[in-house]
Amino acid sequence: MRRTRSGIAYATGGTDGPLLLLLHGLGATGAVWTPLLSQFHEAWPGRWAAPDLRGHGLSQFTPPYGYAVHAADMAELATELGAPSVTVLGHSFGGVVGAVLGGGRYGVAVDRVVALGVKIDWTDDEVTRAQAMARRPPQVFASAGEAADRHLKLAGLRDLVDSAEPVARAGVRIGEGGWIAALDPRAFSAVGPPVETVLSRCAAPLRLAAGASDPMVGLDAMRRVDPDAVLIEGAGHNAHYETPEAVWPLLQ
Repeated sequence: MRRTRSGIAYATGGTDGPLLLLLHGLGATGAVWTPLLSQFHEAWPGRWAAPDLRGHGLSQFTPPYGYAVHAADMAELATELGAPSVTVLGHSFGGVVGAVLGGGRYGVAVDRVVALGVKIDWTDDEVTRAQAMARRPPQVFASAGEAADRHLKLAGLRDLVDSAEPVARAGVRIGEGGWIAALDPRAFSAVGPPVETVLSRCAAPLRLAAGASDPMVGLDAMRRVDPDAVLIEGAGHNAHYETPEAVWPLLQ
């Protein structure tokens, strides 16, 4: 893992050329892109980078955690890698961050943004509960396995990944008095701004997609923003992990 000057950890590979920036969802880490990268990393005509967003994984746990701060972190990463242009593939929260980066205010040329499983419609109660989670201290566990299980629950991966797998262990850190999921609870404070408005301000070409069984977003909601939004058959909320072979063509 490498780090940017501001403390964002990331894995990278490939050669010089356009940067494929892979942005995970809230509670996950860059390791969630492993199935997609294992199949398609050689197909990308440039460099790829899979960071742990601020407050996640091995990156710094320093607020604020708003979308704009995450987008600035990603612009710094692209700049440090010398990327002439960027294509974003973002999942859920990462898709929103990608759309903000694509707004044209960060000095980075964004060719396009593909956002998977972005929850567009939030009730007042859902926003309130997310803000309440931001005020809770992290849970401390006696073992790394327990912390890994908590990480998988927060990332929505518990039904897909075993707690002993590397993807799960990437979401664990040693905390004060034991093991914790590698997520600063304050990261939930980013929830609040209307997602549809944020997405609509993306100046770069934006494609929305979601698993056909994703309980968090439907086709009608996505098509309010992207009339050509698509559903991915055989996938739920984590389409990039469940069916990477169906997600990759969205970048073409």
